Amino acid sequence: MKLYDFPGPPSPRRVRIFLAEKGVELETVNVNIREGAQFADDFKKMNPHCTVPVLELDDGSYISSIDAINRYLEEKFPEPPLFGRNMEERAHINDWCHYINVNGFMAVAESLRNSAPFMVGRAITGPRNIEQIPALAERGRERVLYFFEDLNAHLEGRDFMVGDSYSVADIGALVVVDFATGMGRIAMPDGLDHLKKWHAAVSARPSAAAGK
Repeated sequence: MKLYDFPGPPSPRRVRIFLAEKGVELETVNVNIREGAQFADDFKKMNPHCTVPVLELDDGSYISSIDAINRYLEEKFPEPPLFGRNMEERAHINDWCHYINVNGFMAVAESLRNSAPFMVGRAITGPRNIEQIPALAERGRERVLYFFEDLNAHLEGRDFMVGDSYSVADIGALVVVDFATGMGRIAMPDGLDHLKKWHAAVSARPSAAAGK
């Protein structure tokens, strides 16, 4: 297997944290998206969506969505289980992964991509140029603040997003919070003590540093 990667953006970081928690090292190829390497013809043949990361499988095929990559890695390296240890945990983890992506990650992306000067004409990832809509930036920011509130309420009395062990739901939520407060420049409001306690704990895991 081979991982096409680039340090910094949140999407490849989710895979790197996942791999670090598994204790797995893969051959990596740097794809410098800041220089537009994702639009090169040879890369587009691997991933016409022009995004990183991309996982090249042993059979020479490619997968490029985060969920597909992490699920494949879970099957190939089942310990420790990060998608749940039983049917109920898997269901709850999958449920939270959906909401983390829709209400968290996509909200930060909506805010950032519709406001950042370096993303003019690039409001959506992919091969096509899409113009920014400033109103979506403000809506995205508001959605992120709601997401923070929802996470804070959910994490009251909890050490992890689901059950009593670290999972891919914690990885997704950690990356979204860091994406929002970092690149997104959306500060976590005061008073969200449960969220801040959880965030400090998962940020202290060695895998969090490996994912940066």
